[in-house]
Amino acid sequence: MMKPAERDTLISAGENRAMFDRIAPRYDLLNTVMSLGLHRYWRKGAVRHLLSGGGRDFLDIGCGTGDVALAILCRSPSARVAGIDPSAGMLALATAKARQAGLADRVIFQDGDATALPFPDASFDGIVCAFCLRNIANRRAALAEMRRVLRPRGKLAILELTAPRNRFLKGIHNLYTRRIIPLLGRILSQKNAYQYLADSIDHFPPAPVIVDELVKAGFAGSEHRSLTGGFVTLFH
Repeated sequence: MMKPAERDTLISAGENRAMFDRIAPRYDLLNTVMSLGLHRYWRKGAVRHLLSGGGRDFLDIGCGTGDVALAILCRSPSARVAGIDPSAGMLALATAKARQAGLADRVIFQDGDATALPFPDASFDGIVCAFCLRNIANRRAALAEMRRVLRPRGKLAILELTAPRNRFLKGIHNLYTRRIIPLLGRILSQKNAYQYLADSIDHFPPAPVIVDELVKAGFAGSEHRSLTGGFVTLFH
């Protein structure tokens, strides 16, 4: 699968939205199964970093079914979260979760484009983007928007699926993403969506490239930290 020169992603924004609408009903189940439950650990680390700067207003870009937003609210009783996602199916599930958890009064989930955020400058004390950056068609525009709406000294936490650099771990990663994940996707959800998952990880730039893009967007001092052997990377 090849990506057009005019975008950073393998599929268009419209195709991305339709894909996530299709997989929304089984998304949480697949997350747990395919990550062996480790997605909770990765999410906890991102939320811990995000809240280390204090503040109460947070933005979750690519909020999906709302797990990261709700984790912020549970960890910080004074926090308020705005979550955006292009998938109506994902947003419906996130809204239902917030109501069930009794947190609906502190969070709003809405349709939104990461490259044109519907918020004024300096609106948030922290921004999180979990497993979404790979799916944004214009990464540089999205990073510039994050910088625009983040307050001075605000915290940024970007979690992304990545390929390990260690040769042994990379072999395990290739076997898992190329064979096992598509099989699980076919059994439990949509095979094509989870084949795309493997392709999108392969096409995602190396961590130093993303850090360089963050610095150019105005996030001076940005760093990256490998989690679980490099299967996931936290950019901050």
